[in-house]
Amino acid sequence: MELGLKGKKAIVTGGATGIGEAICVALANEGVQVALTSRDAERAARTVAKLGGREKGHYGLVTDITLEGEPQRVAERVLKEFGEPNIVVNNVGDTLGINDPLCPITDWRRVFRLNLEVHVELNNCFIPLMQKRKWGRIVNISAGASMENSGPVPYCSIKAAYTAYSRSMGRVLAPDGIVMSAVLPGIVYTDGGHWAGVMKTRPEHAEKYLAERTVLKRFGQPEEISPMVVLLCSELASFCVGSIVPVEGGQARHYFHFDGVGN
Repeated sequence: MELGLKGKKAIVTGGATGIGEAICVALANEGVQVALTSRDAERAARTVAKLGGREKGHYGLVTDITLEGEPQRVAERVLKEFGEPNIVVNNVGDTLGINDPLCPITDWRRVFRLNLEVHVELNNCFIPLMQKRKWGRIVNISAGASMENSGPVPYCSIKAAYTAYSRSMGRVLAPDGIVMSAVLPGIVYTDGGHWAGVMKTRPEHAEKYLAERTVLKRFGQPEEISPMVVLLCSELASFCVGSIVPVEGGQARHYFHFDGVGN
């Protein structure tokens, strides 16, 4: 299948590990030049090398994108050192270990900053350029937790806002040839990620969760998320305006789910 991606440029935030790395690899395999951001210089360099290196047009940028003004500085560096991206994949996100529903408002702001605000800021840097070209793809990596009570309250709430942003902003951008969409991963195992830690410290909890909350009784893999992201980045996604796509192995029990007995 020809996706029409050869020669395109993409920026992927949080692209050096887990789902982000899998997205970078999948895009590079389709002929896309990839700029990725990471807080870890070693992992960023490793992933850029895995993609084929700077000589193949790939680029790693070491940054903490949550710092004040950093999304704008990232955009400036990308435009100067890498070129104008046709594709933006907003992948960074985390609970930050903030589990208390009555946590201080400062903790809410930290979750908001990482899981929504930085994405809006980065998008706002590149959207005007896409509007001039009348073509662009923005894929926001949200979460199944955005559609149901499945995780800490601050995280679920902000991810719900992120998904709503993707849907509503998608309609705004569509007349300019820009397709914004969102992918909602389910429970995915990544090296060094949340579930890797749980498997080490509370394996019985992970096994219970998989048995009771998932259909396939297993974790998803990053490489099972990335193909959908690549499709939404492609020419073939022209009708996917504001599409919200769960990729979660049937895990979710929100309104995308049907179990055959009307629940």
